[in-house]
Amino acid sequence: MNGIRQSTAPTGPVDPHAPRFRVRPPANWMNDPNGPFRWEGRYHLFYQHNPEAPVHTNVHWGHVSSPDLAHWDHHPVALTPTPGGPDEAGCWSGCVVNEDGVPTAVYSGIDRNHTGLSNICLAVAVDDDLLEWKQVPVPVLTGPPPGSDVTMFRDPFVFRFGGRRWALVGAGHADGTPSVLVYDCEDLYAWRFAGVLVDGRDPVAAQAFGPPGPAARGWECPQLWETPDGDWVLAVALWDGDPLTTRYLTGRLVPDGERNVRFSPRAGGPLDHGRDFYAPSALQHTEAGRALLWGWSWETRPQEEVDRAGWAGVLTAPRVVDVHEDGTLRVTPAPELDLLRAAEPFGTGPLPDAYDLVITARSVATVRLLRSASGAELTVRLDPAAGTVTLDRSNWPRSRPDGCGPLLLRTPSRTELTVRVLVDGSLLELFAEDRATATERVYRRPDDVAELVVSQGDAQVRGWELVPPTHA
Repeated sequence: MNGIRQSTAPTGPVDPHAPRFRVRPPANWMNDPNGPFRWEGRYHLFYQHNPEAPVHTNVHWGHVSSPDLAHWDHHPVALTPTPGGPDEAGCWSGCVVNEDGVPTAVYSGIDRNHTGLSNICLAVAVDDDLLEWKQVPVPVLTGPPPGSDVTMFRDPFVFRFGGRRWALVGAGHADGTPSVLVYDCEDLYAWRFAGVLVDGRDPVAAQAFGPPGPAARGWECPQLWETPDGDWVLAVALWDGDPLTTRYLTGRLVPDGERNVRFSPRAGGPLDHGRDFYAPSALQHTEAGRALLWGWSWETRPQEEVDRAGWAGVLTAPRVVDVHEDGTLRVTPAPELDLLRAAEPFGTGPLPDAYDLVITARSVATVRLLRSASGAELTVRLDPAAGTVTLDRSNWPRSRPDGCGPLLLRTPSRTELTVRVLVDGSLLELFAEDRATATERVYRRPDDVAELVVSQGDAQVRGWELVPPTHA
């Protein structure tokens, strides 16, 4: 029994690395989360999906929904490439909006000759369960503004500000400058170019995104949301960086003349400090006064192992995202995830395949989660006075040559430091207080010993095995 009810059961032997409680398709490929949307009392979430093989091609939109962010139901594919249409080579990233009572997908349609420039396409839901969609045959945009130097153009995101509706599109320019473009789309079927929202030459963005951070030729998957205190957060994925990574800016939206808008940032930094988080997707849940965020975590094991497993890619747990007074991002697991906790907590000792762990220390302490046959250890080290959390996953190999040393997360110095670790199969998500997160893929080997041990200092540990919700 899984935390996700599946419309199509996986075939073949059970893969011990497969997450059971996070969103992923029953089989084959997944990448970017798309269009999180609240409708008729349910959360709907879409994602890029190849329904035929665990490789990145033939991109459709998969679809799941949930009453509570803990239990998810799989649904039929929502969007399929249209032969001869503006999305014939793929239905790529986008969002879903309420257009006068009709849920409407706004997405990147890729044709056979796109060369990095997408069409902006629409599709309308035919029923209230969002199970059937009708794709509009004519795109609202067939690329960037004529005569512009834009060489990358994709991933629309729609939001409201100043009594109007606007849309972002991720972009890169011929001179190597990444940017986010903005359009007036009060009429969803007639868009007006309104300029550059912000680009890589902004001094705050340059400091938050630039050296020693990864270079990027474009910013894709732009997401924008407002906090209860009136701050705005812009999250982007750094396209063509090495390694792939994400960043955020916090600041204010400001009118620019009568019909344009710009973003004025005051702070920024990594959206996630791990190696395996990309393509953020946000839901402005206005009724609950919060914003939720998901990311895509890819496979980092050899392709032949992926082919044998028959699946690739998983979405992170939903995160509540807000802003601290100093402009840095506040991130915590959605409280609904507590619904997955078993009734009785556990302490030190053997660890299950999926668990939710809370570690608290008042002095330097190290907790071990895995031990290999050779004696190598996967550990979390807490140092409250220094305000640091160190995840050492050095001895768990991966196919991507993107660094394997200990990962250091920083928080303000404090007398007591709390870390939360969510593990579901090969997906590990670490939250250092509400200041920093790290998403990692850790593939447990057959002779690894999974056990919770306080190997240094004194820490309080409390864990819960993840179990399917009983009320859904």
